[in-house]
Amino acid sequence: MNEKRRKFLEKVNGQLEQAKSLLEDCKSAAEEAKDEEQESHDNMPESQQQGEKGSTMEEAISSLESACDSIDSAIENIESAIGG
Repeated sequence: MNEKRRKFLEKVNGQLEQAKSLLEDCKSAAEEAKDEEQESHDNMPESQQQGEKGSTMEEAISSLESACDSIDSAIENIESAIGG
């Protein structure tokens, strides 16, 4: 590998490390939002949980869980690409 490619790969690895860090921050925020939404949902009267508002909250919780899973996959892919 020549010096130019090595420097380019070092730059890319640095950018991937930054992306990984940002993704970890995003995942943390998404998990916090999910947990707060779940707690709010759990503290609602059962009649509201079964209604439109409860259903909307459940959809948001599910979407946040899915986002966390996707972020985990992205982090794993980055770790694999940078070798750790």
